[in-house]
Amino acid sequence: MIPILTPGEMKAIDGAAPEPTEVLVHRAGGFVARAALEMLGGAYGRHVVVLAGKGNNGADGRDAAARLRRRGVRVHLVDAADGPDRLPDADLVIDAAYGTGFRGEYKAPDPEGAPVLAVDIPSGVDGLTGEAGEGAVHAERTVTFAALKPGLVIGAGVGRAGQVEVADIGLDVSGARAWLVQRGDVAGWIPERDRETHKWKSAVYVVAGSPGMMGAAHLTSQAALRAGAGVVRLGSPGADPSSFQMGEVVGRALPLLGWEDHVPEDAERARALVIGPGLGRDDDRGAAVRHVLAKTPLPAVVDADALFALGDADAAAEVTGTRRQPTVLTPHEGEFARLAGQPVGADRLESVRALAHRTGAIVLLKGSTTVVADPEGRLLASAAGDPRLATAGSGDVLSGIIGAFLAQGLPGLEAAAAGAWVHGAAAHLGWRRGLVAGDLLDLVPAVLSEL
Repeated sequence: MIPILTPGEMKAIDGAAPEPTEVLVHRAGGFVARAALEMLGGAYGRHVVVLAGKGNNGADGRDAAARLRRRGVRVHLVDAADGPDRLPDADLVIDAAYGTGFRGEYKAPDPEGAPVLAVDIPSGVDGLTGEAGEGAVHAERTVTFAALKPGLVIGAGVGRAGQVEVADIGLDVSGARAWLVQRGDVAGWIPERDRETHKWKSAVYVVAGSPGMMGAAHLTSQAALRAGAGVVRLGSPGADPSSFQMGEVVGRALPLLGWEDHVPEDAERARALVIGPGLGRDDDRGAAVRHVLAKTPLPAVVDADALFALGDADAAAEVTGTRRQPTVLTPHEGEFARLAGQPVGADRLESVRALAHRTGAIVLLKGSTTVVADPEGRLLASAAGDPRLATAGSGDVLSGIIGAFLAQGLPGLEAAAAGAWVHGAAAHLGWRRGLVAGDLLDLVPAVLSEL
């Protein structure tokens, strides 16, 4: 995992470093110069413009400029405070104007078509929120130091940073509370199946669907199977038994009234519970969902209509905050706003942490970068998302994947983050246009097999 540190956390770590600032700047400048030479394809006959501000960010750029000059590169140093509207013709522009502490609007000079290498973060991008004005820098590559900054993994900053390299300049980032999940992390979390295993060791019980709304139940159940659940039992309140034509899924038509009393016993052999997709929003659903969560001692994924049934964060906490097994809430932004009582804030990471703390549950906020936090403030982010996932039923598939990972013994935070990563990676294997949620069911096993 790659650590993520806020600008404030990074400033504190800089201040506590045993080395003087000059040493750290020299190390940073070395990484920037090396990246510049890679982008240039060599030094001979090359021209670089370095746009440098007055802070440490500018100092990093000036150190890189000196190194490039010694390698024979023709370097034009421009003071960011007096920068022209258009920069001189160059083979590369190094953006060292403003760093992660920048606030406000910035209009970057026109690089005249030259590729841009950003130092730490593209100038004009908010290091905490990823927000950026229209004039902020568009970089082809960014060299950031010691850890990722939130502005490089969320918001507009993702698109403006280009390829991001984290350079180790010798700072102690071991106290990070947030990390970006990588492929190798997911591969390490998902256990190999024991030779003597059987299907009930990773069984999932799904409570989903309702009369006329069985599509979501089908997607969730099949996704759990594809992600490694040995058996999936599906209970659907009031469903017609003929609607359970779902291949390997074991269907159970629960009574329309009092269905919640049957779930704890039905789920006794399961290792995880998924509740909510297509369940409906009848008046009795709230009490029923709360009863199931209170009486079913399994790790649980709460999604879609079950999130609606829980009400706001304080009402949800009366149930989720008292469960002994991990509970994963999976809201999109609208559901998050209903739970939290306000929209997701500009500081997306802190918003998710706050809701997790209030509910006593693990909260997964869906998005192009999915953010997952536990009640203690640990946070994992997955940047594997893709616009192809913006399709009906995609969230149902995600719930099934997370449920399968919980059933296989992953801790709640890791199960949720791994589910988000696999979900996104599956989309990348699919059609660039026209991908539907059902396509993901065949792509998830391909991702897991490659891991």
